[in-house]
Amino acid sequence: MKKAPKPISLGDILIYPLWFDSMGAKSSSLLVETPDIRLLVDPGASEMQPSFPLPPDERKRLREEALGVIKEAAKEADTVFISHYHYDHHTHPLEAPELYRGKELWIKDPNRFINRSQWDRARVFVKELSEISGEEFEAHLGPPGSLEASFDSWPTRRKKDKKWVEDLVSLWRGGEWVREGRIGDMRVRFADGREFRKGGTRVLFTEPLFHGGEYDRVGWVVALLIECGGKKLLYSSDLQGPVIEAYASWIVREFPDVLILDGPPTYLLGYLFGQRDLQRAIANTKAIIEGTAPELIIYDHHLPRDPKFRERTQEVWELAKKRGRKFLTCAELFGEEPVVLSTLQGP
Repeated sequence: MKKAPKPISLGDILIYPLWFDSMGAKSSSLLVETPDIRLLVDPGASEMQPSFPLPPDERKRLREEALGVIKEAAKEADTVFISHYHYDHHTHPLEAPELYRGKELWIKDPNRFINRSQWDRARVFVKELSEISGEEFEAHLGPPGSLEASFDSWPTRRKKDKKWVEDLVSLWRGGEWVREGRIGDMRVRFADGREFRKGGTRVLFTEPLFHGGEYDRVGWVVALLIECGGKKLLYSSDLQGPVIEAYASWIVREFPDVLILDGPPTYLLGYLFGQRDLQRAIANTKAIIEGTAPELIIYDHHLPRDPKFRERTQEVWELAKKRGRKFLTCAELFGEEPVVLSTLQGP
């Protein structure tokens, strides 16, 4: 199997980073092995955006290479986790059924705390799981369930945020819901806010967290904690910094031994990502560096899509070096330069 040159060894936990954006395709995928479980995290890969400094055929090739690595890892996995329904975090079952067949799937709840786009994508995902199993998609739908949260009390400062939430609540309350259960030889469970133990391994999924800043229209994600043998891995999913201070405080409280952290999307600066949120993300990452003592922080995903990512987050790298943290992109973990930087140097 093609894995990382060697796993990150964390006591009884082995962590294989499979592909991240610093390697030239959008992805945030890893395989985590303990004596009790083999968990494939976010098995998806997408081509880099058109502004990325590679020609289209090379962007496509790297996406195919990334997916090939993830498919190989899936052969050893018994469990799959999908943090949300962006295509750099999951792959259509019809394209790669081997990622899912015969496995337990812990997926982002497709019915609540999900925006319109991902609501639709989640249903396509489950529909294709049904198709590869020879089952009818409608058999896995049911009437809407209950929404326990009181959305009227949410601290929405802007009218447009309140309207966005109200529209989504109407969608959640009015549409047919996907049901948990078996689809062919797969068992589908909703991850949000749940945990399970298997042997000496504890797997915890967070409640839904905003994908970026408060009320970001991209929606919500689920982060992941894995504990075994007194060691802890934290995978942030797409917190984009994190931008939100409460999320940084949570990471500090968890005090992980290995942290896989999504950096801010500086390639969108001035377009879909503002200077204020960049400064928040930098301050929050610095707080994490100061408040934790992990053996390793992989700082990747949204960040190394931008040739200027290092200078735009310079304070973070300087503090990590000052504090003696092992703080690097996935490509650098493998002894390579991030693709977005190496392409600028020419042959």
